[in-house]
Amino acid sequence: MTLVRTATELDLSSITEIYAHYVRHSAATFEIEAPDCVEMERRKAQILSQRLPYLVAEINGRVTGYAYAGRYRMRPAYRFTVEDSVYVHPDFLGRGLGRLLLSRLIEACAANGCRQMIAIIGDSSNTGSIRLHESLGFRRAGTLEAVGRKFGRWIDTVIMQRPLDGVNPEFGTELT
Repeated sequence: MTLVRTATELDLSSITEIYAHYVRHSAATFEIEAPDCVEMERRKAQILSQRLPYLVAEINGRVTGYAYAGRYRMRPAYRFTVEDSVYVHPDFLGRGLGRLLLSRLIEACAANGCRQMIAIIGDSSNTGSIRLHESLGFRRAGTLEAVGRKFGRWIDTVIMQRPLDGVNPEFGTELT
């Protein structure tokens, strides 16, 4: 059984290990050097200090993924918009953990009064992340072409957006 809960200090080494994998082997993040546990703790504390969710998925006592929402931009007018981040341990991909984590993140942000969630997806060929977000009501808002360079190539970012109040302002339709 999978448990989704708020991350604690005891989860930091697993979170750091999961993130390091993506830094080293994918364009899901544009970081080049993997941060250490101290830096990951600082980042987690910053998210939690803003009263935003920082979640982990756990199976049989093992952290198998994590997700958090941070402020999209720091200027006050953006205070109701958050950006999601979801990372699943590579040994647990394809088991629905990303969907579970992102679903819980959406629920927590909506309950906290957030109005919009933005996804900035590294690499336009990251179809897994794009499909995950589409399946949970995100729509493509655009693509920034060749804005990052990693692994000797130029990489796009795909921007996706989802209203959290249940109504899509562009189409006036309820989200389910």
